[in-house]
Amino acid sequence: MSFRSRRTVTDHVEDVSPGSGVLPPRARYASSDAMSLSLNGSWRFRLSRTADAEDDSFAEPGYDAGDWTEVTVPGHWVLQGHGSPIYTNHLYPFPVDPPRVPTENPTGDHLRVFDLPADWPADGDAALRFDGVESCARVWLNGTDLGEFKGSRLPHEFTVGHLLRPAGNVLAVRVHQWSAGSYLEDQDQWWLPGIFRDVTLLHRPAACVQDFFVHASYDHATGAGTLRVDSDVAGRVTVPALDIDVATGEPATVPVRPWTAETPVLYDGVLATGGERVPLRIGFRTVELSDGLIKVNGRPVLFKGVNRHEWHPEKGRALDLDTMREDVLLMKRHNINAVRTSHYPPHPAFLDLCDEYGLWVIDECDLETHGFVEQDWRDNPVDDDRWTPALLDRAARMVERDKNHPSVVMWSLGNEAGTGRGLTAMAEWIHGRDPSRPLHYEGDRDCRDTDVYSRMYAFHEEVERIGEGLDGGAHRRRGLPFILCEYGHAMGNGPGGLADYQRLFERYDRLQGGFVWEWIDHGIKDDRYGYAYGGDFGEELHDGNFVCDGLLFPDRSPSPGLIEYKKVIEPVRIEGGGEGSDSTVRVTNLQDFADLSALAFEWSYQVEGETVEAGALSVPALAPGESADVKLPGPPEGPGGETHWTVRALLAADTAWAPKGHVVAWGQAVVAPRTPPSVPATERPVRGPAGDLITLGPAVFDARTGALRRVGEVEVTGLRLDVWRAPTDNDDGAEWQTGTRYGLLWRRLGLHRMRHRPDAVEASEDALTVRTRVAPAARELGLATVYRWTSDGERLRLTVSVSPEGDWTVPLPRLGIRFGLSAADEVRWYGGGPGEAYPDTRSASLVARWDATVDGLQTPYVRPQENGARADVRWARLGGLRIEGDPEFWLTARRWTSEQLDAARHLTDLTPATASDSGSAAGVWVNLDHAQHGIGSQSCGPGPLPQYFLRAEPTEFSFVFSATG
Repeated sequence: MSFRSRRTVTDHVEDVSPGSGVLPPRARYASSDAMSLSLNGSWRFRLSRTADAEDDSFAEPGYDAGDWTEVTVPGHWVLQGHGSPIYTNHLYPFPVDPPRVPTENPTGDHLRVFDLPADWPADGDAALRFDGVESCARVWLNGTDLGEFKGSRLPHEFTVGHLLRPAGNVLAVRVHQWSAGSYLEDQDQWWLPGIFRDVTLLHRPAACVQDFFVHASYDHATGAGTLRVDSDVAGRVTVPALDIDVATGEPATVPVRPWTAETPVLYDGVLATGGERVPLRIGFRTVELSDGLIKVNGRPVLFKGVNRHEWHPEKGRALDLDTMREDVLLMKRHNINAVRTSHYPPHPAFLDLCDEYGLWVIDECDLETHGFVEQDWRDNPVDDDRWTPALLDRAARMVERDKNHPSVVMWSLGNEAGTGRGLTAMAEWIHGRDPSRPLHYEGDRDCRDTDVYSRMYAFHEEVERIGEGLDGGAHRRRGLPFILCEYGHAMGNGPGGLADYQRLFERYDRLQGGFVWEWIDHGIKDDRYGYAYGGDFGEELHDGNFVCDGLLFPDRSPSPGLIEYKKVIEPVRIEGGGEGSDSTVRVTNLQDFADLSALAFEWSYQVEGETVEAGALSVPALAPGESADVKLPGPPEGPGGETHWTVRALLAADTAWAPKGHVVAWGQAVVAPRTPPSVPATERPVRGPAGDLITLGPAVFDARTGALRRVGEVEVTGLRLDVWRAPTDNDDGAEWQTGTRYGLLWRRLGLHRMRHRPDAVEASEDALTVRTRVAPAARELGLATVYRWTSDGERLRLTVSVSPEGDWTVPLPRLGIRFGLSAADEVRWYGGGPGEAYPDTRSASLVARWDATVDGLQTPYVRPQENGARADVRWARLGGLRIEGDPEFWLTARRWTSEQLDAARHLTDLTPATASDSGSAAGVWVNLDHAQHGIGSQSCGPGPLPQYFLRAEPTEFSFVFSATG
C-alpha cells in the first residue's frame, strides 16, 4: 500500500476539525515500568515558504535528506536560524478569513531516523506521543500516513506498534506555521512554529494502563481522605504509607494529611494492571463553592498569583525541566501561591512541580480568538458550530491530561475568546467530566458558563464595589466569588498600586485575590539589542515591547516589581511598635492553612540606619488568621538619633524550595523620628575680584546666572529644577486608553524641553537668591522657581520654592533638582533600599544604610525608561558630595541624561553622557527629587491612584550639600 494519502497535500491545514488518526485523550503520567524511547534531539529539517511547495515523498524510507539542515527538537525553527519570530498582542498576522490561511505559510519538514533499543519488547503495541507542536502537524512513520492534528499546546498520540522495525525507523513530520487552528491560538505571545515539546515512543504492553482518574478527596471535619482510582483497565491501587490496597474503582477512606499549596503533602502510590505499573503521587484535597466562596478543605483561599506564559530567551516555549523548576522555586521564594497557565496548558512537568512544591493552579485551555474583536467578534469560531468539535477536543485534551494533579483547583475555558455556543458546550462537557473543580472564564460577564466572577484590570474603585456586593450584574454573578485573573500589568517600571489591591482583597471576603500579568519578559536574546522585542525582526504587524511585561527579566532575574509583589503578599504581617521599653510588634498570620511553626523570628535595632543590636524574637505558632502583640526587648542604651525596630520572619529549617534563614516577611517601625538638618545662615555671599563669580561658604556660583559651579573641589554642572522623566510604559499607557496617557500628555505639553530663564540673582547679607521661570516653549504656563542658598561656612543649604503659573491640568512627572558631576562610582545612602521604589511601588523599600555603584542603581528594563529611584533618602554620598534632604528625597544617579534614556529603545542604545551631549564634562547625572508621580499599571490597566499624583502646586524643599574630601 502506498504511503500517500488520497487527500490533497494541504486539505487538512484549513480543516476546522481537530485532526484525524489520533488516539483519544487520556491521563498523562511521567513514568511507568513500561519501556519508552525519547525521540528528542537533532532532526533533519527543510523549510518551505508555502504549505504545498514540496510533495510528501520525504516520508518514504530511503529518502535522501543529506542536504537538509538540522534543528533541535524540542525547539522552534525560527529561533534556530530559519525564518523569524512574529509578535502580536491580539492582531492575527494574516488576513482574517476563517478557516483560510495565507499561501505564504512557512512549512517545516522534519525527519528522524531511529533504532529501537535491543531490549525493546516484541509483544504489545506502541504509541507515538507529541506533547506540543505549533500549529498543525501531519505525521508519517515508515511511509505510512498516521494522520494530522491541531491544538499546539496539547498532547496527541498515534498507535504505531504494527509499523515499527528493529532499526531504521523513519519518522517524518510536516509542520505548518498557519492552519485553521491558528484562529484558536491568538494568545498574546510570539508566534513560534515547530515541535517544541517532547516526542516520545511508548511501549504499550498487553493489559497496560490506559486512562485513569485519581479521585482523592478530603473531609476537613473528620480528617479523613477518600481515594478512588477509576481505570479503563482493571487493576489494583496501593499506597503503602496509608495501608491502602484496593481494586480500581473501589474507595478507601483513611486518616490523611491534606494537600494545600502551603502544605503540599503527597502520598506515593502505584496503579498496577496486568501489564504495567504506574507510580502515583496523590494529594488529598477537596475544592468546592460554598457560601459564595472558593474553598479548599473547608477554608476560603486567597490567590496571590501570577499569569505564566512559558518562556526562555533562547529556546522560546521549549522549556527544560531545570527552567521549569527555577520558575517554581522563584515563585515560592517570592510568596506567590498560585499560577494561571495563560493561555494554554503548560508542559506537564510543570504541573508535577506545582504538586510537589505547592502552588494553586488555574489550568487554562489552549484557546484565544482575541483578533476577532477587530470585527466586533463577527465570525468568531466559539460561536460557530463548525468549530465546536475542535473546541471540545481542546477541552478534553486538557482535562484528561491534567485531571490527576492536586495542584489544579480550577479549569479555565481559555482567554479573550468572546462568548458563544462553543464555550457553553465546553463548559457543559467539563462540568460533566469533572464536577470536583470550579470552572473559570473571564469573558463570561453574566457567569452563565462559569463558577467564578472573573475580571481583568478592573480599577481599584470597581474592585471595592464588587467586594461590597454593589457591582450589579446578573443575579447568579452576585453570588459568586471574585478574582482578578489579570491585574498589575508588569510592563517596564511597575506595576504600581499592588499594595492597594491587596488591602481590598484582605478586606472583603468575596475578593479572593488575583494574578499579576505576567511572570516573565518575553525578550529574545539578540546580539544587536541584548534582548529583542516586537518589530525587531521586521514584522509586518507587531506590538513592540508589549511582550516584555513580566515580573522577571528575560534572564529570570527578579525585577523590582517582583520584589515589591513579594512584600505586598507576605504570608505574615509584621507591624506596630512604639516608643519606650514596652514596645510591641503585632504579628498576623495571613496564611490560609499553615500555622507559624515553620518560621523563626528575629529583631534588630537600628540607629541612624546602622544595626546596633539584634536577637531572636519568640512568636507563638499562630493559627491562620490569628494575631498577637509580641513584646520587643528594651531599646539598647546608646547615642540618640533616628531609630527603628526591624522584625523579620525567616524559615526555621531548610525546605524543598528555600534554605533555612530565607526571609519570608519583614516589618519596620519608627522608635524615634529623624531630626531635620539645621544649617545656620552665618555666611554671606562674596563677589570675586573679577566680578564673574560669587563665593558662599564652600560653594562658587556664576555671578551672572546664579548657577552653582563648585562645592569645595567638586565641580557641579547644570543644577536646575527638573520635572521630566523618561516616560515609563505605564506612563505612556495603552493605545485604547484616552485622556490619561500622561507620558503622551507630558510630551505634548513640552515638559521634556523646559526652558530655564534666570530673572534675578540677588545677594543679601545671609543668602544668595536666584529667581527663575521654568516653562515649555509654545505654552503660557510655567513654574516660578526660587533657589535660596545659605551656608554656615562648611555646609551649603539650598531651599527651592516652586509656584505654578497658568492652568496645569496634568500632574508633573517629577519635581526636584538635577545636576551633573564629572565622575562618580560608589554611592552610599541612608534611606529606602536596596532597590528601586516609586510612590506606589515602595512597600519593599527598607530604611537602612545601603551601598551600590552608579551602574548598580540602574534597572535594566528591556525598553529603557525611568528607573532606579531610591525612596526616603535622608542623606547620600557620591562623587565627593554629601547631600542631606529636608524632608527626605528620592535619589537617582545614572551615566546618561534623562533625554538619552528617553531616546533609547534598547539597553545597547545607552552610552555614558559626554560633553557633546550636555555642553559640559558631566559623567554622572544626579536627580534629587522632592516628589515623583506614581507608576500605576496603565500599560494595560489603571493608572496611579489619585493619592499618588504629583500635582502642580506651591511647594518648598531643601537640600544640604557638603564636600566629603
